[in-house]
Amino acid sequence: MGEHVIVGAGQVGGLLAELLADRGHEVVVVTRSGSGPDRPGVRRVAADAADAAAMRRIAVKADALYNCANPAYHRWAQDWPPIAAALLAAAEDSGAVLVTLSNLYGYGPVDGPITEDLPLAATGTKGRVRARMWEEARAAHLAGRVRVTEVRASDFFGPHASDRSYLGARFVGPLLAGRPATIVNDPDVPHSWTYLPDVARALAAVAADERAWGGAWHVPSNPPITTREFAERLCVLAGAPAPRLRRIPGWAVKAAGLFVPFLRELEEIRYQFDRPFVLDASATEAALGLAPTPLDDALRETIAWWRGR
Repeated sequence: MGEHVIVGAGQVGGLLAELLADRGHEVVVVTRSGSGPDRPGVRRVAADAADAAAMRRIAVKADALYNCANPAYHRWAQDWPPIAAALLAAAEDSGAVLVTLSNLYGYGPVDGPITEDLPLAATGTKGRVRARMWEEARAAHLAGRVRVTEVRASDFFGPHASDRSYLGARFVGPLLAGRPATIVNDPDVPHSWTYLPDVARALAAVAADERAWGGAWHVPSNPPITTREFAERLCVLAGAPAPRLRRIPGWAVKAAGLFVPFLRELEEIRYQFDRPFVLDASATEAALGLAPTPLDDALRETIAWWRGR
């Protein structure tokens, strides 16, 4: 049995490492600092994911190579291309299937449910970067050079969701403590939210199933709900006070973006939050037998994780 090499130990990479190790796989986690889960079955390696030679050495025994990297939001155009090229080369050399974690940016604005067969028509920088990564990987797959697949998720929530997630540390933490949560989006627009453990399970599933190779797959997610509905259900299940949401006006976000790169980058994806944003993962559910964790179960697990920190 070969190794499963995971690049990145953030919101998804760490969960994926735990999942694969629990299933008896030999797991290698690659980060710049050498961080990652400290447990049996997981080996941690410090390396630069953009270093093609280093990644070739690390992935030489890999059955699967997972791209769960997460460059700084304002540096995607600079940082993603060399990382994607290095991992594609490493997978090609080793024969590992390359499994890339992605998002829905590549589609650009869409009216109606978002399905995998829609064109990658993004006009913003981050969306074009993501679209190009997949197009280049799939071209290499079709040329017979490498085996690739991609898993696309909507915005994350759940255990390990960081302050880079809309429903992460800056949202759940304050609400469970009875404090207001500050948001930058319309709280009353339906939105698909993806549970982090479901992302890890989808990545593991497509890596192991040859039918998934060469295609892109959406992570099964519960029906869309508004940010306000999410907050209300979270607080009911937690026995916390009724949620208070404090929205930062759009003009204030733009003004702050002059000084905060992360906020400046949000303007490109504003369309995802000013209209219903609906992820359709029915193809994944039908082909791979995956299903989303029921929302209440996911929220209870999220609450337990936060309170157990």
